[in-house]
Amino acid sequence: MKISAKSWLLASCILGSAAIVPAGAAHAQDAAQDAASSGGLEEIIVTARKREESVQTVPVAVMAISEKVIQQRDITSIEKIAAATPNLNVGRASNGSGAQLTLRGIGSSSTSIGIEQSVAVVVDGAYYGQGRIINEGFFDLKRVEVLKGPQALFFGKNATAGVISLATNDPGQDREFIARAAYEFRSRQYQGELIASGPLTDTLGLRVAVRGSLMDGGYYRNVSVNRTYTTVDIRNLLAGGSGNPIGHVATPAPERQPGEKEFLGRVTLKYTPTDRLSMVLKGSYNYNHVNNSSWNYVAYNCGLASGVSQLTGYACGTDFVTHQNNMPADIAANFPFAKKDGALYNRYRSWAINSAITYDLDNVTISSVTNYNTNNNRWTCACDFQSSNNGTWATENSTWKAFSQELRAQTAFDGPINLMVGGLYQKTKRDFDQYVMFAGLRDDQASPANRFVASAKTSFTDGETAALFGQVNWELVDKLELAGGVRYTHETKKSFFTQPYNNLGVQGIFRDRNDPDGLGEVRANQVFNDWSPEVTLTWKPQQGILVYGAYKTAYKSGGFSNGGINSKFSNDPLADLTFNPEKARGFEAGIKTTLADNQLRLNLVGFTYAYDDLQVDFFNSPIFAFQTLTANARTKGVEVDFEFAPRNVPGLNVHGSVNYTHARYTSFPQAPCYAGQTPAQGCTLIGGLDARQNLNGRPLSVAPEWTGAFGVGYETPVSDGYKFGLNVDTRFSSSYLASGFGNPFSRQGKYAVLDAGVRFAAEDDNWQIAVIGKNLTNRFVVTGVVDGPSTGGGTGTAGGIRADQLGFGNLPRTVQVQVTKRF
Repeated sequence: MKISAKSWLLASCILGSAAIVPAGAAHAQDAAQDAASSGGLEEIIVTARKREESVQTVPVAVMAISEKVIQQRDITSIEKIAAATPNLNVGRASNGSGAQLTLRGIGSSSTSIGIEQSVAVVVDGAYYGQGRIINEGFFDLKRVEVLKGPQALFFGKNATAGVISLATNDPGQDREFIARAAYEFRSRQYQGELIASGPLTDTLGLRVAVRGSLMDGGYYRNVSVNRTYTTVDIRNLLAGGSGNPIGHVATPAPERQPGEKEFLGRVTLKYTPTDRLSMVLKGSYNYNHVNNSSWNYVAYNCGLASGVSQLTGYACGTDFVTHQNNMPADIAANFPFAKKDGALYNRYRSWAINSAITYDLDNVTISSVTNYNTNNNRWTCACDFQSSNNGTWATENSTWKAFSQELRAQTAFDGPINLMVGGLYQKTKRDFDQYVMFAGLRDDQASPANRFVASAKTSFTDGETAALFGQVNWELVDKLELAGGVRYTHETKKSFFTQPYNNLGVQGIFRDRNDPDGLGEVRANQVFNDWSPEVTLTWKPQQGILVYGAYKTAYKSGGFSNGGINSKFSNDPLADLTFNPEKARGFEAGIKTTLADNQLRLNLVGFTYAYDDLQVDFFNSPIFAFQTLTANARTKGVEVDFEFAPRNVPGLNVHGSVNYTHARYTSFPQAPCYAGQTPAQGCTLIGGLDARQNLNGRPLSVAPEWTGAFGVGYETPVSDGYKFGLNVDTRFSSSYLASGFGNPFSRQGKYAVLDAGVRFAAEDDNWQIAVIGKNLTNRFVVTGVVDGPSTGGGTGTAGGIRADQLGFGNLPRTVQVQVTKRF
């Protein structure tokens, strides 16, 4: 009898849990469960200042998600973190940087692979700035922290809007075995997880965690028909012939998308030879494969008044439906990085080694984090994102490598003054190759690999960063502390870009590598230097109350658009492909309170930050070039959050937040127009086809004014040895423009999303059965947008036709059954 891979995966976790030898001791109850049994708030520990502190004693706006909540809500990706954080939005993109992370209205465009995110991601103390990290799966997490606003001192670099910090679990002193199996109904996804942890010797511990998933279906439905892509031989056509037309059949992409396959593994060794010294070494591997790189691109607002796409003939709608086709198989057979059958795909692989060493002297703690990480991303994209007979397909292969070493020392003297000093060194390398076919072009005399390629590009960037940072904490008087610090950054980037092959039909548009004007190869040697100071005043008038005010700055390096275009219409390709650093500065003040005998937390923060040279990427269609422009902006607002855990109802937790954010451009007078924008809508033609508008005072991309959340959790014993738990959480947002260029047709309406979960378990957590539901209202939400390629036109003229709006959609309603067994 043949056993399918998915059946084996599910069965192995269930049977494996029964086969594991018990450790001989009951699973210990953690502090969170002890607190829940007696009522009152659980203490939440964060590392916002690179040392463990209660969240209520840190003068930083931070939202922390505990291990318990991570498990209850199945928070296992950057997108799921965003779903639990009201003013954090994450858009999954198929190309460019691969993501748009936005916090408090500030984020980075997704269309340039050379842009590092303004919302930095830090994993176990190491900086990961690439948007492609959205493809990583995260599990066996100890803690998630979302630090809001500029973060210059404690978290690597480039965190002008905030930081998402994740900490994975280390081995403990007790043996622990966990087997977990799950099934999600909509996508027909099978998941299995195994964790084994414990001491090998008195000083050495080991933790091994693996997770895999197979998806029989998907979250989105693809609807299309066979398309005929007709090519002509350019040489025959230029010689006066017919071009010898050939029709190529492009079959529909799979109906159910993304059909994800994923494997994650992590091995952790922890060595503690003395009470003073701790050494943790982690090695991790991640593999992710989906059946369409742009599976979540939805035409949610058509450019034509009829509501029908100009490209496909299908109606646009706010649903989870796409219209995309595979690359024709006879073309794909020799096309670089394409699958032989032409199937669309995205394959992401990464591995990392992370070493963290902590040594405690009497009054000084010395810590070191050494990290090496690399990832490779390959895809085939239906790059009109809606397929027609005049299709555009592309393939990409990109690799990222990064080595970093951070060393810091922190004092803990009894006197009024304490110090933190440190340094960071990082070396990075990005290699990028892309091949694009469009306009029905072929060259029968080209090599088999280039026969159907319209244009190819290759690029690399080598980066090197050295930073020094420090902070002085001075207790001015009892309960009043002044902290001042600064980070100095010196950064260099050496980049190269060329288009090594261009079909004869496009050499009047795309500058060839051997172009006689001498501009066919672009080289950039960029050097950046920055000082980012920070000052915080903290007052603790009494137990349970903290008041703080801070002046903060932050810096994100400039860079190079590796995926750009060297256009024949541009006389300065170097300027097109490079962009300036982004800088933030401003003020934040807040009050954190723990009241009513540790039953109520109530926090308030207000902020205002100015951003100089905010990096905004767009496709300049008149000169056929991707360009990263810079604009000035400001974000300001107020955030309130609370948590209530009454002692007279043990196990009950009520929590929520309300956030107001006003994020606007303060200076963007020469912003590009959106596709089809007319003079009556504020678009002006400048020097031919170049169309510009003034966006001063206009909203930033994905910047809702009002966001918030409300949730209730309850856990109670139901009989001897058993307990029952449930949680209900909703996240709401006011409307916002998904476009960064003021396009009113990109608007996402106000929405609310509902999540819920129920759990039945042994009182000692020996086993648990849970049902976890997300987006139970099945609300379609756009978290980023592009103008539909090959749609719209007449920009800057009275006859402008707006483009279809293609949004990066969220996940639909999902319901997962999960079984966990502990030993």
